[in-house]
Amino acid sequence: MSEPILEKFGFDTVFDGTGNVSQSRPRPKRFYTAEEVAEVRAQAYAEGEQKALADMAGLQARALAGIARSVEEGLGVLAHVAHAHREGSAALALACGKAIAGEVLDLFPQAAIQKALESLAREIESEPRLLVSVAPGMGAGLQEALSATAAAAGFAGQIWVREDNGHTGAAFTLDFGDGSASFDPEEAEGRVRDALRTALATEGLHAEPLEPGGEG
Repeated sequence: MSEPILEKFGFDTVFDGTGNVSQSRPRPKRFYTAEEVAEVRAQAYAEGEQKALADMAGLQARALAGIARSVEEGLGVLAHVAHAHREGSAALALACGKAIAGEVLDLFPQAAIQKALESLAREIESEPRLLVSVAPGMGAGLQEALSATAAAAGFAGQIWVREDNGHTGAAFTLDFGDGSASFDPEEAEGRVRDALRTALATEGLHAEPLEPGGEG
């Protein structure tokens, strides 16, 4: 253990051999005038004010950084909520569409086949016959209805209707020799659902923000 360094005794005032002062250490001032006190006070107040302002600026910077983090986290949560809302809205719209379409097909079971026949008029106009396959119990009265639709569309060939156990509900197939067209409500719903799911997945969390009363 090293010994402590001892400072030699010194004097505030040192005289040379002739009695003149060769070295003098300034003594601390013990008394101040009112003006000096006011000046020291003002300087101390200014230094304290600067320090307080610096501390406040630091607090503001930290507060703003915290607010920015909170806003960023909030926007992330909001994006997930908005995406979940879109998924729920899409599922609800699909369910409503399915219910409405089901009611329409139940009320007008022949309408979808007639519409398909009208759409295929140009493709089947030169065919000698058209084979229509429907679910069991759906063939009653269909021959006459399709004959009238085909005549209005310019199709002069024969129309044969048969009931097929491979079809259910409003599903049907139109076979016209060189081609065929089919419709199955369940498969159609599945395609719409897949397309909707793909669109939502592609959109992800980058969609436009939701606005009350607006689109998006």
